[in-house]
Order: sequence, then structure tokens, then C-alpha cells
Amino acid sequence: MINYSICIMSAKPGTKKADISAETGGTKAYGSAQANAKLTYDQFVQHMADHNTPFSKGTISGVITDMIRCLREQLLAGNIVSLGELGSFRVELGCEGAETTEEFGAGNIKAVNVCWNPGKNFRNLRDEAQFQLVPSRKMQGDAIEVIKNTDTIQGLE
Repeated sequence: MINYSICIMSAKPGTKKADISAETGGTKAYGSAQANAKLTYDQFVQHMADHNTPFSKGTISGVITDMIRCLREQLLAGNIVSLGELGSFRVELGCEGAETTEEFGAGNIKAVNVCWNPGKNFRNLRDEAQFQLVPSRKMQGDAIEVIKNTDTIQGLE
């Protein structure tokens, strides 16, 4: 189940709050996924080990650790790495522009980012997903503050 809340944002992505107007498209309601939990590496490895695999948690952890090390090595070598149904990984450069090609050099490269191109099973999970509307994190926080600052809660006296 994917929990989501509804938030109001600019109809034109990238528009700052102060610049939102009818000319910039105003605002629209959008859904925002609300994570249920964040699994640690150990929790995820244990989850994998619990799925009828003949491999122990330690073996799975070792394979994943080696995969991560090798993936990093191959990306730094300038290669694209395909991991089958998971998809492929490549690098993308974040650069500071130069006026001319002659003025551009390695010093203009400010970041090397990893890009994931999902495989077929990860491109769009919409058809298999189930959704549940929940309050936004801000609304949840506001409700908790009201509860903390109220001597009695109606219906719970």
C-alpha cells in the first residue's frame, strides 16, 4: 500500500512560491508519496534472506557489498552498467558553463552524479500499486501539537 497526501504546488515546476501567479499557471493539487518506513541495509538484507533463498544473510550482504564496490568502480571507469531487470546505471556530469569550448576544462565539472535508468519491471509501478490517502506530514505534526497543547481532547475526557 502506498500512502499519499495531497499538496498544493505551482502548476509550473520550478516556480518559486513568491512568483506563483495566474501568468505562471497558478497552483494545482498533486499527490505526494508518504513513506511508511525506511529499511536499513541490514533490514533489507534480512528481508531478502527470509524469502526462501538458500543463501544466508551474510552471503547476501557480501554479494551486495561486492556489487556496490564493482558498480562504483565501473562507473568511475566511464562505463554504463546494466543489471538486467533492475535497469542500468551511468554517470552524468554537473558542470559550470564556460563562454567557449577552449575555456571549458575538467575544472568546470562540479559533480559526477549517478543516474539510474529503470528496467521494465521498475519503469512504472502504477498498474500494481494500491493507494491510501493520509494526512500530510505537516498536518500530522500540527495535529500532534494540538494534542500536546490541549488539556482534554473532545471525546477522550
